[in-house]
Amino acid sequence: MEETLGQLISLGVAVSWTVSALAAEIGSKRLGVFVMNVWRMALAILLSAVLMWLTLGQPYPLYAGQTTWAWLLASGVVGYFFGDWCLFNSYLTIGSRMGQLFMTLAPMFTALAAWVMIGQTLSWAALLAMTVTLSGIAISVLGHDSQHHVTVALPAKGVLYGLGAAIGQGVGLVLSKIGVDSYTHDVPEALVDDVVGYLPFASNMIRCIAGLVCFSAWLILSGHADRMRESLHERKGMLAMLCAVFSGPFIGVGFSLMAVQLTPAGIASTIMAMTPILILLPSRWLFGQPITPRAVLGACISVIGVSMFFLM
Repeated sequence: MEETLGQLISLGVAVSWTVSALAAEIGSKRLGVFVMNVWRMALAILLSAVLMWLTLGQPYPLYAGQTTWAWLLASGVVGYFFGDWCLFNSYLTIGSRMGQLFMTLAPMFTALAAWVMIGQTLSWAALLAMTVTLSGIAISVLGHDSQHHVTVALPAKGVLYGLGAAIGQGVGLVLSKIGVDSYTHDVPEALVDDVVGYLPFASNMIRCIAGLVCFSAWLILSGHADRMRESLHERKGMLAMLCAVFSGPFIGVGFSLMAVQLTPAGIASTIMAMTPILILLPSRWLFGQPITPRAVLGACISVIGVSMFFLM
């Protein structure tokens, strides 16, 4: 019964992340990438602080040492600032549907980063999963011109943004793992069992702080700080931003942690990776993006490739 519930929650997480991607595309178009992310990071920090205050009585990351802060801040710069900057710009150039498809490459870049940075072994199964995922994306983005030459059916800028987003998430995740491992050592041994469930949320709060500082600094240095005040009058954009925050970093992350507690992590991760498939129909309704057999096939193959990372 618990495993079935975990699978249903995993499917709900995939739906939640689909909603977050669509809302983020709408919000970025109306607010701009930097304004959208300043609000997004600030609200995520606020929600994390409230959660920690209610559960632990303190609204900030307890026990985290300097080394932990350094690794998690670095993870925030790479994952949130660079990765999300690329991701949200990919939404503007190639749409959230294709942006999410490129994000299926994140496990590949995570595996490569873990191999380089912490010496994890790259198994034949991981290499096969990489190949399958890349094949799915190639099917979706490659086409032929009138002379039957192979061409990329997307703007080069959008492809680079999509790759950057996947790289940012992959490398940021490895930096985050190092930071969380350091955080675990910072906690007094007698208290580890009591606070272990809160560490991911506290760690994410530190990462969000790095993202907020970077996005805010960029906005100020570029001379566009007044856009924050102007954004308050953009009701549809702010509503989309709120929807993206609640359905992504808050509900999505929280329920994903619950899902892996109730069902095997490989199965949960595979179900949660279905966003590139689930997003096809709503992107057609909202943005008029056509659903072609090539797009469906490519998305399905990419999701199969992602599932292989967790199930093989």
